[in-house]
Amino acid sequence: MITKGQKINDRYEIIKSIGEGGMANVYLGYDEILDRNVAIKVLRGDLSNDEKFVRRFQREALSASSLSHPNIVQMYDVGEDNGLYYIVMEYVEGKTLKQLLKRRGNLTLSESIDIMLQLTDGMAHAHDSYIIHRDLKPQNIMIQDDGQVKITDFGIAMALNSTQLTQTNSVMGSVHYLPPEQANGKGSTTKSDIYSLGIIFYELLTGKLPFKGDNAVEIALKHMRDPLPSLKEDNGNIPQSIENIILKAAAKNPKNRYDSVKEMHDDLLTALDDERIDEEPLVYKYPEHETENTKRIKKLEELENETDDEQIAEKIDDEDKVDKKNKKLIIILSSIFGGIILIIATIFFIVPQFTKVKTVTIPSVKGMTVSKATEKLEDLGLEVNMTIKSVSSDKVDKGRIVKTNPAKGKVVKVGSKVTLYKSSGEKTYELDDYTGKNYIEIQTILETKYKLKVTIEKKDVTGSDYDEQEIIGQSLAKGSEVKEGDSITLYIPNIVEVFPDMVAQGYSIDDATAFCTKYKLTLKTVYVETNQYSPGKVISQSRIAGSEIIEGTTLTIEVATKPTEDKNNNTQNNNNNNNGNNNDSENDTENNSSTEKSNS
Repeated sequence: MITKGQKINDRYEIIKSIGEGGMANVYLGYDEILDRNVAIKVLRGDLSNDEKFVRRFQREALSASSLSHPNIVQMYDVGEDNGLYYIVMEYVEGKTLKQLLKRRGNLTLSESIDIMLQLTDGMAHAHDSYIIHRDLKPQNIMIQDDGQVKITDFGIAMALNSTQLTQTNSVMGSVHYLPPEQANGKGSTTKSDIYSLGIIFYELLTGKLPFKGDNAVEIALKHMRDPLPSLKEDNGNIPQSIENIILKAAAKNPKNRYDSVKEMHDDLLTALDDERIDEEPLVYKYPEHETENTKRIKKLEELENETDDEQIAEKIDDEDKVDKKNKKLIIILSSIFGGIILIIATIFFIVPQFTKVKTVTIPSVKGMTVSKATEKLEDLGLEVNMTIKSVSSDKVDKGRIVKTNPAKGKVVKVGSKVTLYKSSGEKTYELDDYTGKNYIEIQTILETKYKLKVTIEKKDVTGSDYDEQEIIGQSLAKGSEVKEGDSITLYIPNIVEVFPDMVAQGYSIDDATAFCTKYKLTLKTVYVETNQYSPGKVISQSRIAGSEIIEGTTLTIEVATKPTEDKNNNTQNNNNNNNGNNNDSENDTENNSSTEKSNS
């Protein structure tokens, strides 16, 4: 367990936890040598003893260390400290693209294109370095306050020229952005990342995912079978050139996709040119669902062009006449062949009768003690292996025999070795902490792998920090042991939408407008001249932050605007006039005083 203040490698001080993943946890840390904040990714403790996961974690470091691009999070250091495997990366201040979408619903066309241009530029650099991300999704994309995009988590990136990769064909990415070839278990190529970019572009413009389902398998099947929903039907203002880019990137058949991310980037640069906006809808060159291993049928023309020698067998004129020499040859060959048959028959049928080894059938010893089973098998002339193996069983009592190898009923030679398997009791599984993870994916794992009965319940929560599919609690704590058929309840948020603190969160008038559009509120804007806030920023709101959003209500906001120059000039003139009048009054007083002195 990593705690606040703990130091890694006597250099990186842990400040706080900033994220958890299935493979590693991420912490905000401080680099005491270079005097800067960093993000530290640490392999989860329960995986650090697994050689396979450690190799994957180290491979992430090796593949990501070669990347240096303004749109990719920079990696600084990698190492191991007392069993902790870690990677030190650039710390990015901002929010994820997923958080931005939750706040805004969907982005404008210009915003979406700007983000996609940065994403494709960064991914083109990664692909040029022979690295595939394999898990592109809004949760892995950071947006800085200045609008710069940073791609994170090359945790399952794959070096194309590596020869020691494991789990090449595993489906490891988020199912909502999963390319059909990965869902089919065919592995990933650079075109797999292009597919994920197409789905992300679709979500940026619509604010929703193209394929949804009750479980991961159903969603994956839709990626493989269902056509992409029409973007223009959802929003008629989207240019056809933009929809064509998404259709080409998210084509199910990789042959119909862009050949490279650079090609997609170049297409985005010209998408809003006048001659392209109303271009013809994209028509795929290749079928979206190609049949594999299709056999090529020879054309009729090819058959007709064959030579006569290939089509006509040569006739034998005197087929009934056989030369006497040929007859003798046939007789000799027949004699030899008969002798060979006789030898074979002797070897396979007669000799075994004299050399036959006694055999025995393996009996059933299920439910017996080890000693009783051993005794029964040895009485039949079998040898029992000294090593007794254990297997879980919910039908055989602990310590009793479950099965043998060879299995019961198998005929073996006397003296053969038999291995006994005894019951270790019912198979149990230790639960993990699933909070923060996608409930569809966890439910699928618990039901299919562990055969648990999973119930999903909603709990009321407020705020926009939760994803609607995020697990916020579970009925059985981490470390609980369960067996097949046991029940567990996963709690997901029933999000009660509340008003944010627009001032504290730095909302602009565009953010407030998008917020009111999303929640169907009436927005009333009052502009206030001030130098204390940046122009266009919200400086007050009529609805208290944290109060529940009710559709149709009115939200009044005050927005900062720069004071007008004329007003400042008038104020300055008035001050000058007042100063002049004061000076005149002082002069009059001095004159009067002089006159009085003269009279005296």
